[in-house]
Amino acid sequence: MNKNLTYAAFAATLLLAACGAKEEEETVKETVQTEETTTGLKIAYVELDTLMSQYQLYKDYSEVLTRKGNNIQKTLAQKQRALESHAASVQKKYENNEFTTRDEVERAQASIEKEQRDLAELADRLQNEFALEQARINEEARDSIQSFLKQYNKTKKYDYVMVKAGDNLLIANPKYNITNDIVKGLNKRYKVKPEVAEQIKAVKEEKD
Repeated sequence: MNKNLTYAAFAATLLLAACGAKEEEETVKETVQTEETTTGLKIAYVELDTLMSQYQLYKDYSEVLTRKGNNIQKTLAQKQRALESHAASVQKKYENNEFTTRDEVERAQASIEKEQRDLAELADRLQNEFALEQARINEEARDSIQSFLKQYNKTKKYDYVMVKAGDNLLIANPKYNITNDIVKGLNKRYKVKPEVAEQIKAVKEEKD
């Protein structure tokens, strides 16, 4: 189970984020030269690794997801141990001929099978809930970045704000790296939600 915010989910957030460009009319080329071209395009880029490591929203929600993922794993592990213990107990009782009728044996086997199904259903449900929570957080982070970029670009007037993830930008002049501006602006306006603050507090208490 991936307990961190999805890395790739935010690449699309910054790609083609400039307000002045028409997405349906423009296509981003694989090799991007980060300077104004003869057509007058104004382009900048943001480093995704730095954004995700320094934007406080990412750090807060990573803590929350890690705690949630750990709790899911602990719950499933406890259920699994209980199931294995029950199965071992039934097997020992069977080997010692402690069942008096065939019906008792079948009921014991049926009970174990039901526990196995219940555990599988619980695992699916908890993992689905985790995935939904991760998707919700991704959406919230994406909306936050897009909202900030719209305000930021009212004065900067970029045609494109690209995302630099790994080596996807073959040419990237540091002169046009606006990552620090974006991170600073995002963190300045970020307000942690009360429920998230409580969960982060619980994480810190568990670590102490």
